[in-house]
Formats: sequence, C-alpha cells, structure tokens
Amino acid sequence: MRCVIARFPFDLTKSGVLESMKGIKPEQVFSESVIIGRRTYPVKQVGQVVTRQDRRDFSAGEVLRAMTQLGFTCRGLPQAATMRVPNPLQQASAMLGAPAAA
Repeated sequence: MRCVIARFPFDLTKSGVLESMKGIKPEQVFSESVIIGRRTYPVKQVGQVVTRQDRRDFSAGEVLRAMTQLGFTCRGLPQAATMRVPNPLQQASAMLGAPAAA
C-alpha cells in the first residue's frame, strides 16, 4: 500500500511492517498505540522504525492512518490521559464534601 508520511511516499505492506518490528522492544505507551503481533508499540516508535525518519518529522495521525489501512489494531489515548483534571474550586469542594441534607 502506498502512503505518504512526512511528505515522503512509502510502499508499506503488513508483512514488511511485521518484519521491521521483529526484535524491537516496545517502549512505554503514553499516547496512541499500535498492536503488532502480540506487542503494543507507541505510534511514534513504529513510524520511526518503519520510515527511518526522526519522530519529529511526522505526526501520529499519519502513522495511525497507515497502520489502520494495513489492518493493524490501533488504540487512542490511554484512559488515564483522557480524564478531566478538576479546577481548584472543584478540588476544594470535593475535599469539603457535599453539603449535609437537612
């Protein structure tokens, strides 16, 4: 499959990606990820290995789109990263507890 990552065309195949990632130890996942074989890799790590480009040269979206089209399972942000952080007023209110019912 032909795809463009960081303005450069690449001819990627599922077997080619599997071969490229063989023997590569997955880094810790903090954002989007791709499941290749039985391992979960950060999207930027996969993009760097497959394209041989610096991670700053491409976006995670470009690699996610290519990996999805090749049939790999891609995951979005981890649950902890999507949680809302309460503002100081909400934090103080939660610490004081709810008002007692009369």
